[in-house]
Amino acid sequence: MVGGRREQRQSSHVQRHTALAMMVPPMVIQKTDRERWAPQTEADHTFVWAELEGVLHSPQFSNSKRYPAFLRYVVAQTLDGNGPQIKERTIGIEVFGRSTDYDTNNDTVVRYTAGEVRKRLAIYYHDHEDAALEITIPQGSYVPDFQRVVKPVDAAETAVTPTFDTPVAAYALPVPAALPPAAQVNQWRSLPLVVLVTVVALGLALAFVNHRVQAARTTAVDRFWSPVLHDRGTPLLVPGVVVYSPNPYSGTETAGKGAEYPFVSMQAAAATARMSGLLQKNGSEYELQPANTTTLSDLRDRSVILIGAYSNGWTRRLLQDTRYRLDGPSTPAIRSASDPRQHWERDHNLPYSASDDYAVFGRFRDKTTGSLIVVVAGLGRNGTEAAAEFLTDPHYMAELEERLGKPIGEENMEAVLKISVVDGKTGAPALQAVTVW
Repeated sequence: MVGGRREQRQSSHVQRHTALAMMVPPMVIQKTDRERWAPQTEADHTFVWAELEGVLHSPQFSNSKRYPAFLRYVVAQTLDGNGPQIKERTIGIEVFGRSTDYDTNNDTVVRYTAGEVRKRLAIYYHDHEDAALEITIPQGSYVPDFQRVVKPVDAAETAVTPTFDTPVAAYALPVPAALPPAAQVNQWRSLPLVVLVTVVALGLALAFVNHRVQAARTTAVDRFWSPVLHDRGTPLLVPGVVVYSPNPYSGTETAGKGAEYPFVSMQAAAATARMSGLLQKNGSEYELQPANTTTLSDLRDRSVILIGAYSNGWTRRLLQDTRYRLDGPSTPAIRSASDPRQHWERDHNLPYSASDDYAVFGRFRDKTTGSLIVVVAGLGRNGTEAAAEFLTDPHYMAELEERLGKPIGEENMEAVLKISVVDGKTGAPALQAVTVW
């Protein structure tokens, strides 16, 4: 097993110090200056592990497995004196189980995780300015830095107390020469300028720090939806609607304009609720209109969220110019325009309630309408529900950013999901492919 001995050594090291750390509560003292510090003794190591446990139990780390594993590993290796050996490939192999020959150019798990850990540490220490130890991961390195509080020296400890046996020589304080009247005037005139420059500099510094902290607090969900929330017009939710039909597979078909009693499935309703809930949470109003009565003019000059694939005629139409598009209704499938061999379809040999589903989701500026379009579209109703869950869950969206190898920006993007279906219930979505343009 690769790194077997090292993993055993690290595991026992972490367990031993974690047990000690649980008995030593993290120190909280008034914030003063910090200095770079290298732990040397066993007591130093116990102190570091105690402080680290406080970090790992914070909201920034407690809901993840990946980020604590990364941080524990690099701290343990550094305390063991192996800092120079901490490399991207080593972390990928020993922490994330990658093969020894994995391609670090295409698999960015280590770089992405390190970036997230840096941001989460920044948030933690912004909220815990009085922490006795600050752990950072410098840019361009995976070796942690330790910054320890410099305790202020008590003036009473440094005061020299004269003895009666040693006479203290008297000394005179130098008296500054009086400034000429003109110099005094210039001195006082220059004071407001100095104060102004200082205040402006401090203000800029605080604004920069606040911007960095706020940026670190945003999630991948925020980054995906930000262009939608800040686009012109009121967002329009367009769920696909269906009617009952003798279709032996799904039992439904897309509702036309003249349908008297169209309806949405429970899964499509859940997806619509997720979308509307996200908009409301971010203070955005929205409008709701079924796909079978929506016209082209309704889609102009506003953000549009299309829910459903074959239940929504607009979805198939607006995906015609994207990479991942929908086949005809007679053969429901998602197909890559650039690689015809790459396609996804349900297994029609299995019952509808037991066949894995697929979904396509995307965000792009449509040429026909000029609008920003978000597509949340499953081949079946389970896929639509899972795609909506994926787009509103920070952990799933973090996986998307990991696959991209960078934070989500404002460029057009599209992705394909696979969804397990058991007894008609929607399982967890799994990312299959993603593209940006």
